[in-house]
Amino acid sequence: MSHLRDTPENMPEDIERTSRKAIWVEWASIGYLIPSVALTALVAGQSDAMRAAWVEDALTFLPPIAFLIATRLIRHKRNARFPYGHHRAVGIGQLVSATALLAMGALLIFDSARGVLAGERTAIGIMVLFGHDIWAGWVMIVVVSLFGIPPVVLARYKLRYAEVLNNKALYADADMSKADWMTAVSTSIGVLGIGLGLWWTDPLAAIFVGVSIAGDGYRNLRSAITGLTDIQALTHDSEEVNPLIERIESCATDTPWVTDAAVRARDLGQVLHIELFVVAEGHTPTAEDLEDLRDRVRDLDWKAHDISVVLVTEVPDHLLDEAAS
Repeated sequence: MSHLRDTPENMPEDIERTSRKAIWVEWASIGYLIPSVALTALVAGQSDAMRAAWVEDALTFLPPIAFLIATRLIRHKRNARFPYGHHRAVGIGQLVSATALLAMGALLIFDSARGVLAGERTAIGIMVLFGHDIWAGWVMIVVVSLFGIPPVVLARYKLRYAEVLNNKALYADADMSKADWMTAVSTSIGVLGIGLGLWWTDPLAAIFVGVSIAGDGYRNLRSAITGLTDIQALTHDSEEVNPLIERIESCATDTPWVTDAAVRARDLGQVLHIELFVVAEGHTPTAEDLEDLRDRVRDLDWKAHDISVVLVTEVPDHLLDEAAS
């Protein structure tokens, strides 16, 4: 079965180049996060918004690490112990990141809401910088604004690469990076509010950040769970069936000896495991016929990674049930 090859051998060269670029961007994300988390922790003080910014920065480590680990695992060839390969690592990485995001977002919302209801008023004091007394709020705003710029750039690259690679873990990281600039804005508003005596803007800003984190967590958790529970492969937004399925079915039915066809597809996080059921009335296809059809399907899209062509007398009923899809 030498034709069954794992990533990266069966990737087109341009896709492999994009994968290498994505790896570089993730390492760049980790590189900027280290000083960001450290400096935010140093100036956070008692500000709820600043603590929320620090929590999100810390959580932002998870998606790039999950992507880097998954990318390394999926390059391992399948074997007798792992006959399907290691592509589920992408979905598992997304699941871990999504669960952490949802839990921490909920915690931030709860903690900040409790502060609002209790009427807790946060104070930001004076700090000495280069021999001068400076309101610590200005330092907080500068730090948050400074480290809020890179995520805007990184998010654009991550989203672009995620769309090319069809990688769920990278999509999750792009969502997180896009949320970072929102964190910077809301945190600055909260800190300025304290300076103006509007104490309630700080916990409300933290709640806003928490809702953003929880929203990202929920969307990615839903996507990860549906993928890991073997729902028919969907588009990234989980709104419709992956269009590659229809292309594969059309490719099969265009084959002269095929009278009917249906696809069962698993989304493994980046590639699809394909089972193509075909009906051949009045013709007995040879092994070469089946292999030729499989090869043509594989040539449609590199994401059709692991393809099995199954000859049946009729298409399974559950694949024709629109309600189930």
